[in-house]
This record gives sequence, C-alpha cells and structure tokens, in this order.
Amino acid sequence: MAKTNYFERKKQEYLALDAQDRRLFIKDSLLNNALYILMAIFIIFTAVVNKNFLSPSSLVNIAMLVAVSLPMALGIGGCVVLTGTDSSAGRIFGLAAAMSAAFLQNRAATKLIFEHLPQTSGLWIFAVMLLAMAAGAVIGFVNGFFVAKFSLHPFIVTLATQLITYGIILMFFQINGNGGGPISNVAQEFKNAVSGPAIRLESLNVSIPWYVFFAILLVLIMWFIWNKTRFGKNMFAVGSNMEAAKVSGVNVFLTTVLVHTLAGALYGYAGFVEAARLGSITASTGLNNDSDALAACVIGGVSFVGGTGNIGGIVVGVFVLRIIFVALNMLGINPNLQFIIKGAIILAACSLDMRKYLVKK
Repeated sequence: MAKTNYFERKKQEYLALDAQDRRLFIKDSLLNNALYILMAIFIIFTAVVNKNFLSPSSLVNIAMLVAVSLPMALGIGGCVVLTGTDSSAGRIFGLAAAMSAAFLQNRAATKLIFEHLPQTSGLWIFAVMLLAMAAGAVIGFVNGFFVAKFSLHPFIVTLATQLITYGIILMFFQINGNGGGPISNVAQEFKNAVSGPAIRLESLNVSIPWYVFFAILLVLIMWFIWNKTRFGKNMFAVGSNMEAAKVSGVNVFLTTVLVHTLAGALYGYAGFVEAARLGSITASTGLNNDSDALAACVIGGVSFVGGTGNIGGIVVGVFVLRIIFVALNMLGINPNLQFIIKGAIILAACSLDMRKYLVKK
C-alpha cells in the first residue's frame, strides 16, 4: 500500500506541474536514477552477448557471491547511516577468516597452526564462528569508542585500526613456524556445514550452499534490528541530526559504539564463511572488500549525509555490484580495468547521492 501511495503521489505531483516544470521533473528523475539505468542497459547487453550470463549455474554463482558480500555491506551500512565509514572492515574480515581456518584445520594435516585443539564437530564449528564474530566485535567496539568518546572522524579511527589489525594478521600467520604461508587444509566438516550443498537441483545441475540461506536469515535479522528496535530508530536519529538526537534523549555514545560493534561482528561472520568457502586463507584475504561493501551501500541508497538507508536497498546494491562484476568477467574485460570501473561506479554513486541531497536542501 505504501508503495502504491508513493507512486500515486509522484503521479499527482507530475500532473500538477506545467510543461517546463515537467521537463525538469523528468530530467531530475533520469539523473537521480542514471546509475540504475546504465547498469540495466549493461546487464541486458551482457545477456545478449553472452547467453551463459542468465544460465542457472551463472545465477546461482551470483547468488553465492551476493551471500558472501552481504554481511560486510550490512555492517558498513550502519556506519554510513551515521555519516561515517569503516576502513578496517576488510582487515577484520581477513583476521576472522584466518582465525576460522586455523581453528578448524583438519587435525590430520601435517602443517597445523594450533596442534592441541578438539576434533572438528558441529559444536566446535559454532564456537569458532562466535569467536570470529567476537574478535570482529572487539575491534568494532574500539572503532565506535574512539569515534564517540573523542569525536574523531570514523575514517581516521578505522584507518588506524586497519593498520593495527593488519599487523595482528601478519603476526598470526607466523604462529608455530608458519612463516607467513597460507592457512589451508580446513576440515571437511567445516566446509560441509557452511559451504556444502543445502539444496541440489539435479534437473538444472546446480547446488545452493548453506551460506546462501544463512545470508537470507541474516538479512531478515538486520531488517528487524534496523526497523523494529529502539536501537535502529536511535541509529537513524543520530545519523540524521546528532544534536537533535541528544536533545530527544538518545544515548549517542552508546548508539555509535553499538553500530560499530555490530558491524565488526558482521565482518567477523563474513570472514568465517570465507574460510569455509575458500579453504585456504592468506594474509591478503579481505583486501579491498570494504570498498566493495561501501560501493554496494551507496548504490543501494545509503546516503553519506546520514540518516538515510534501508536493508532492502543494501541487498539490491550488493546484487547490482556482483552482477556487474560477473558480467565484466563474462565479457572478457581485463581484470586490471575492473578496478577502474569499480572506482568510477563509487565516484558516480557518491556524486549522484550528493546531488540528491543538495536538491532537497
């Protein structure tokens, strides 16, 4: 009903305008949605050029990539709502992945990071997941504390914790004479529980792994937190106007700390999934993942001016970004050029977002 009312209201607004204002209305609408229009054209072009783009296996692959990227985007989205960002997200992701792989190595492997650990079981896998999330939450707490307590810019704080976390990662890879080599040989039970097939579609010859369904559950949980809890309402209030939120009785310090702590826990969970998915983790795992998550949030309508965004938009943003990257690979675009395209997308999305803000202002 709300969507129907929205479109009906826009229609009435358009009909109430004179000819010149209607042209301006159409121009603004096209500019505001230019990124989506161009992406839709690009996706259609790819589907025409490469017939495999919309094949069942390709669509399942896109869903898997989205499921891996979503936790990061959901976490950093809260930071953006507070008019901030999180440069440490990728490194937290990498640390959690390294910890998960190390604690869930096959006990029969010849090169173990930790030698005296229990055999892999369902309970142990769950405990390691909580440990990875706790490690991320601790770093997120540090980010939130320094941002809220000392009014430091989130970019500066998270840049510092990014470097600290990377140092911890490098030392972690030196444990037990590992010498910085990859952490591999993760237990098959770990792979089966997280990245193993939950559903097999024999007729289409595709399998959907468990972590895709975990991602759906996580989206529902985050939607509830953002829309149905006092914490979610406070987050948007602080992002919209911090001083007004203080006057209204919102605990700005606690809200800021909790947003960053929750974000860190989500990065930790994402790293846990990545360890099961890849089976081998290096010190560079997670590098630039934060830029992908940030781009997805901006594409999905989470505004850097603060107080604006929704879970559905983040999901759409992640889908759009992943579809574009898959399409670029299918079109045979040089991988190095893809970094340029990714940067251009972020720049265009931020520019359009700021334009919308200035028009409203």
